[in-house]
Amino acid sequence: MTPLKIVYDGECPFCASYVRLLRLRERHAVRLIDARIDPETARAYGLDLNEGMIVDLDGEVYHGARAVALLSRLSRGPGLLRSDQVAERVYPWMRRGRALALTLLGRKPL
Repeated sequence: MTPLKIVYDGECPFCASYVRLLRLRERHAVRLIDARIDPETARAYGLDLNEGMIVDLDGEVYHGARAVALLSRLSRGPGLLRSDQVAERVYPWMRRGRALALTLLGRKPL
C-alpha cells in the first residue's frame, strides 16, 4: 500500500497539532512531511503551502480545503470539515489563523 503523504508546515502550531490529532494511522500508512525540514519534496508539488497543506493519496493531490476535508473523511469519528462545502467556507479562516499565529510566534511563512 502506498502511504498517504501529508505535507505541512511543522512550525505552524495549528498544522502540527491537526496532523497529530488525526487518527489516520489506524486505517492508513501515513508519511508526514514537514516542509521546513524537507522543502524539496514540498516544492515538487508546485503548490503554495502558505495557502494550505498538501495531501497525496495514491498520486491524487489535494490542497488546502480539499486536503482538510479529505483528511477528515479518512480519519475516525465525526467532523464538520468532512464536507467539501463546509471546508471551503471555514478554510480561509483557518489560513488567517495560521498566518496570525506565525506572526505572533515570530516565524516566517514558507
